[in-house]
Amino acid sequence: MENLGFIFGVMGMSMGITSFVFSVISMSKVDKLEERLKEIDALNQDVKSS
Repeated sequence: MENLGFIFGVMGMSMGITSFVFSVISMSKVDKLEERLKEIDALNQDVKSS
């Protein structure tokens, strides 16, 4: 039973790290998109990201 807990712990940590990396990449892409939309005046200049 101890091995099962260890396996689920490792799986949880790997999924957490994967989710964190995915969120960082996604946030950088959203920032780039926002900047591009502001450049072509498709988005108001006073819009702020949260």
